[in-house]
Amino acid sequence: MAKKKKAKSSGNTICQNKKARHEYTISDKFEAGLSLAGWEVKSLREGRAQLVDSYIIFKNGEAWLVGAHFTPLKTACTHVVADPTRDRKLLLHKREISNLIGAVQAKGYTCVALSLYWKNDRVKCEIALVKGKKQHDKRADEKEKDWNRQKQRLMAAK
Repeated sequence: MAKKKKAKSSGNTICQNKKARHEYTISDKFEAGLSLAGWEVKSLREGRAQLVDSYIIFKNGEAWLVGAHFTPLKTACTHVVADPTRDRKLLLHKREISNLIGAVQAKGYTCVALSLYWKNDRVKCEIALVKGKKQHDKRADEKEKDWNRQKQRLMAAK
């Protein structure tokens, strides 16, 4: 019998949107599939993706990832014109899409992409409903992080 390969816990992440974690308060997270072209999958295997200014929009009952940048490889197919910032369709259930649309329109949330990662040889996108932080909230979070780092250093010194 062939042994199944165990999924590595580290190395699954392709890229993260660290700016979103700093700028927004995250309320709900969802996992979505991503509809990609062949050259995009190859560039993701090389780790050439950025989610810095990406967000999710809803058109005709579908979710779209806008602003994500997938750098094309130099050795990719030459007869295909690679658009690195094209809109990519997110694969979600209708129930999830309707929940997201309702939260964005009625409650004032924004939907952003937090990370891209591999799951069973498929690319998944972690998306979240977020609200913007105020400047004083950002400062308080930074103070808390610094204090936690100091606590860890003090405990390690003892």
